[in-house]
Amino acid sequence: MNAKLLLSSVLLIVATTSVAETIFVSLEKDNAIAVVDPIAGKLIKTVNIGQRPRGIKISPDGQSLYIATSDDDTVLELDANTLAVKSKLPSGEDPETFAINSLGTRMYVSNEDDNQITVIDLQSKKAIATIAVGVEPEGIAVSPDNQWIVSASETTNMVHWIDANTHEIKANTLVDPRPRALSFSADGRELWVTSEIDGTLMVIDVATKEITQRINFAVPGLGQDKIQPVGVVVDDIHQWAYVALGPANRVAVVNAQTYQVEKYLLVGARVWNLAFSPDQLRLYTTNGVSHDISIIDLAEHKVTKSIAVGRYPWGVAVKP
Repeated sequence: MNAKLLLSSVLLIVATTSVAETIFVSLEKDNAIAVVDPIAGKLIKTVNIGQRPRGIKISPDGQSLYIATSDDDTVLELDANTLAVKSKLPSGEDPETFAINSLGTRMYVSNEDDNQITVIDLQSKKAIATIAVGVEPEGIAVSPDNQWIVSASETTNMVHWIDANTHEIKANTLVDPRPRALSFSADGRELWVTSEIDGTLMVIDVATKEITQRINFAVPGLGQDKIQPVGVVVDDIHQWAYVALGPANRVAVVNAQTYQVEKYLLVGARVWNLAFSPDQLRLYTTNGVSHDISIIDLAEHKVTKSIAVGRYPWGVAVKP
């Protein structure tokens, strides 16, 4: 092999390695997770996992995959490489969503039926506290500095600010009806919250706990009843936010500097949750009713591919 060909081969290997990643998708109706190679653009395999899996996340160190199997009343911890079950965490009844602090030491689980949050120590694998919140808690997030646990109660229409050290509610923010998802900006200064019923996106100032921006959506040709914001993510450089609009079958592209909606991207049916690729060059969406995921190129804000994954994809997590 000549030197030029050898160099080309090395560069190809490096380039391929640098973008390698794996997507895990919870399949609510298949009681399974789908494993997807987004670079090749194909489903690798489907793994049976438990009853009604929904919330799914990768641990901060990338070694564990956590999945809330709601009808089993547990959060499973899997080896992120082999998918072997490592432990079953005591999550309380009907876990749906959860958040993990940046240290990988605590998990906070929403127990919708019991109107509480279960706190799990991830080292001892034990529940160490429960926190009473409003009616039907679902969306939950931990601030980047691990100071705040924030819980959204869908029926109370509040965001609860919980001190992560004392587990006491320190403040409440009244928000638009049926708040669904929460996402902190990377600098921890803002909390972005979706309202499914009002069809709005709110930006809350973390210092004051007050709403500073309220963003509305209008998709040409669609009635407002179809616009039901759910998942929301904000990129690390605070340039763009992306909002899943549920049965509108679109992802809204929001300028995070001006708070203006700049584009709507047509994806699959009933887009629910979102996750960035590790380099934030792509966005992955779960489309529940069309039973697929969409891949969005974030440089061009263009949907590049849809991949069938199984029945009712709900949550999505990405392993580098």
